Amino acid sequence: MPQWTIDAPTSLDFSEVTNLKIRLLAGSVAVLATDNAPSLDVTSISGRPLQVTQEGGTLTISYENLNWEGLLDWLKPQRHSAVMTVTVPGKCPTQLGVVSATAVVSGITARTSVKSVSGGITLDGVTGDVDAQTVSGALEAQSVSGRVGFKSVSGELVLAGGSLDRLDANTVSGAVTADIDLEQSGGMKVATVSGDVALRLPAQAGTQVNLHSTSGKVHSEFEGLRASRAPASHSVSGTLGDGSGHVSVTTLSGRITLLRRNQRNATAQDHE
Repeated sequence: MPQWTIDAPTSLDFSEVTNLKIRLLAGSVAVLATDNAPSLDVTSISGRPLQVTQEGGTLTISYENLNWEGLLDWLKPQRHSAVMTVTVPGKCPTQLGVVSATAVVSGITARTSVKSVSGGITLDGVTGDVDAQTVSGALEAQSVSGRVGFKSVSGELVLAGGSLDRLDANTVSGAVTADIDLEQSGGMKVATVSGDVALRLPAQAGTQVNLHSTSGKVHSEFEGLRASRAPASHSVSGTLGDGSGHVSVTTLSGRITLLRRNQRNATAQDHE
C-alpha cells in the first residue's frame, strides 16, 4: 500500500482513484473533477504532517490516528493547517471532513459527503447526491442536481440554480435559501426552529405546498394558495399546477417566503 508523509509543499500523481477520503483541520481543500491523472498539490502546511495512502482505488488524505469522532482531541493551541488541491475523476465518490477549513467541490458526479464544524463548504456543478452536516459552517451550492441533504445547528444553506430530485434541510437557527427547479415529482422538506426560509420556484411548478410557522410570518407570491392565521399558527397551503411534487416547510419562529420565478434567465431587475 503506497503511503506518503507530507510535511512540506508537495505535488503527487496517482494511479486510478475510485474513492476519495479527506480529513483536514484548518486551511482549505479543493476537490476538482479532471479527465487527467488524479493528483494532490499541497501548497502550504503547518503543524502535524499529513498522511496520504492509496489502497486499491481508495485515496485517503488525513492525519495519523485521526478520525471524525476524535477531532476534538486535536483542538490544541498548535494550529494544524494545510492548503491543498485534489483532482480526481468526476465519477469518484468523495468524503470530506473539516473543522475550520474551507472546502470546495467542483464537477463531481458521484455521491459527495461533507462534514464541517465551522468551515464553509462550496459546491459547484456537483450532480451526484450530497449529504452535508455542519455545526456553524455554511453550505453554498450552485448548479447542483440529484438529492441534497443538509443538517446544521446555525449554519446557512444557499442553493442557486440546478434541478433537484429532493432537498431535505434541517437546522436550528440556520437560514435556508433555495432558488432551484424541482424534477418531476421532486420534493423539498425544510424544518427549522428559528431559521428563516426563502424558496423560489418556477411559475409553472407543479407541486403540493404546505408552509407552516408557529409565530413567524408566512408569505407566498403564488396565486391560488390558501393562507390561514391563528394565534399560534401561520400557514399557506394548496396545489400548484399538476401537484406532482411536494414542498413542505415547518418552523417554530422563522419567517417563510415562497417566491415565484418567471424564467431562469431573469434580468437583474427581477432579482431586486
